[in-house]
Amino acid sequence: MNLEIDIQRETSDPAPDEDDIRRWIQAALATQRKTDTEVSVRLVDEDEMAELNHTWRGKSGPTNVLSFPSDLPPELELPLLGDIVVCTQVVIREASEQHKTLEAHWAHMLVHGTLHLLGYDHIEDEEAQAMEVLETRILTELNYPCPYRGDQLEEHQSA
Repeated sequence: MNLEIDIQRETSDPAPDEDDIRRWIQAALATQRKTDTEVSVRLVDEDEMAELNHTWRGKSGPTNVLSFPSDLPPELELPLLGDIVVCTQVVIREASEQHKTLEAHWAHMLVHGTLHLLGYDHIEDEEAQAMEVLETRILTELNYPCPYRGDQLEEHQSA
């Protein structure tokens, strides 16, 4: 699989380099996608993310990651999977609040965003359980700890 990533840095906050971003996205894509793929990643500040979150989800304030799957007509046959937008300030703050390494939390956000592009969601409990189990598997294969509390994941695995 050939992966093309367009990274747009619209913030001065520290963010992972392209190699790490590529590794995390490829790990998530490896679960399903075997063809050439293009993904755009936009790293933004809280103001831009709050605006996107309000416009597309009707929610106030910034969130950590948003995904926008491409909605191209099938006859175009382009490899564009979609766009992932990550708020650097929220990711940095969450990593500290959740006592996670910044790298592990970045990996989680990029895996999470990529899985959304692949059609995974967490609106319904059953979907959330499947997505969290898959995220955990991908992240542990990348040698990161489980991103969820142990009791939460155990509940999902036993459901």
